[in-house]
Amino acid sequence: QVQLVESGGGLVQAGGSLRLSCAASGRSFSSYHMGWFRQAPGKDREFVAAITWSGRNTKYADSVKDRFTISRDNAKNTVYLQMNSLKPEDTAVYYCAALKQTIPWGTRRVDEYDYWGQGTQVTVSS
Repeated sequence: QVQLVESGGGLVQAGGSLRLSCAASGRSFSSYHMGWFRQAPGKDREFVAAITWSGRNTKYADSVKDRFTISRDNAKNTVYLQMNSLKPEDTAVYYCAALKQTIPWGTRRVDEYDYWGQGTQVTVSS
């Protein structure tokens, strides 16, 4: 069982930066691949970024590549999403999710992730 709590969201102007954190409880955090997703009003939840359990490999949606960076610190049971050059279209609720290693890491399918946080709102003003 893994419980996830996101933080770090807020209101920022276009071109600004935010760093989201996702703190995990449970002894087995380092055994999970992790992902970040987002959901804008009236839209489906969409994949943003993923990272392997070791942190060695990362994957990004084309819409955030070269602007966002996913990382993790297994000693702190935390995964991060550094978001730079934010755009109004990045406005959404951002969720972190945990994926068992039995599933290929980096999957973009929402239904394949086992645990989810409650989300944190990111609003980018123009």
